[in-house]
Amino acid sequence: MERPRRDTKPDVRPHKVDVLEHGAAIGGEPQSMDRRLFMQLSVYRAAPSLEPKAALSLLRGQLEAIGALAVLYRDVHDPRSIGLLTWHTLAARLVELNQALFSTPGTEALTLRPEFSMFGRTYSSGFEPDLHYWLIDRPQQTVLNSEWPWAIWYPLKRKGSFEQLAPEEQRAVLGEHARLGKTYGEQDLAHDVRLVCHGLDQHDNDFVIGLTGKELQPLSHVVQAMRKTRQTSEFIQSMGPFFLGYTEWRNAGRPPSD
Repeated sequence: MERPRRDTKPDVRPHKVDVLEHGAAIGGEPQSMDRRLFMQLSVYRAAPSLEPKAALSLLRGQLEAIGALAVLYRDVHDPRSIGLLTWHTLAARLVELNQALFSTPGTEALTLRPEFSMFGRTYSSGFEPDLHYWLIDRPQQTVLNSEWPWAIWYPLKRKGSFEQLAPEEQRAVLGEHARLGKTYGEQDLAHDVRLVCHGLDQHDNDFVIGLTGKELQPLSHVVQAMRKTRQTSEFIQSMGPFFLGYTEWRNAGRPPSD
């Protein structure tokens, strides 16, 4: 006897997208957060009518007045340029900060250098033992440490071929890179801030990297050493431009809150 036909309909239930950050389980309990830092680097050149020291003083005064979390860098390559790093857990606060900052008389003499604009967010890999520390505390401690005045910031873009690797091979490639970076950090030579910027970067880069340290040479050395890793030598499509700064001023401001 022929069995009755059953009508089959495609599963049209909406797929729930997980946008949380996840860390290593603690005591069998998973870690997850819906908070991360958004960090923005902007570089400005002072017009001839505004002395570089006066430009730094102008920005510093306004950042202090609005209680912004920020770092000001002197641009090593351009004595008339200033790097401004800001961050918050709410991206909209960075928009508000920029509007407030550049509504100030005098700031019209500062011209944005868009080739050095970088914007990204902290992210997790799923293995972090302390998710809050990795996403919120560590990046701030790294850029605010008064013993690490030198900084190099740069974006990078991976080749699409990396995404075609099997997950275990991806982990091996990233692990080699991470172990090398950890060695520099443990010896207090170079410390990093790693941000993802998919869809946030005007040039379609994938990541923003910040390196800080006591001396400049080890920061250059770690970039050189990373060129030999498989990730950089095989799977990086582009890097840079590189912003090289020496810290002029830091402000811990008011801790970000939602």
